[in-house]
Amino acid sequence: MDHVKGLENVVENSKKLGSAIPNEMKAFGGLCGEVLKDGALTVKEKEFVALGIAVAVRCEGCIEAHINNLVNLKATREEVAETISVAVLMGGGPSTIYGGKALEAFDQLSK
Repeated sequence: MDHVKGLENVVENSKKLGSAIPNEMKAFGGLCGEVLKDGALTVKEKEFVALGIAVAVRCEGCIEAHINNLVNLKATREEVAETISVAVLMGGGPSTIYGGKALEAFDQLSK
């Protein structure tokens, strides 16, 4: 799977959804802005949490978005792999499939 194109698709679909439901997407964007800033946890730590949840609930678009954010935050492959291990613990067998997708996305997007 080409995760660069997948990420582009996620962004494009989000823009389209924003056109269809602008108030709701603006509110969601505001929530993201409030949550994804340094506090007791750093933004990078919060992105690891988000990635773990994305793997556990099997959301490919979420995986690509949070992997991209982690690449931009200089996360290491080892940090991502360890985050995936926690997601597998919490999400079971299906998370191994999506964990593999997340690691593949990291490898592609960090090039």
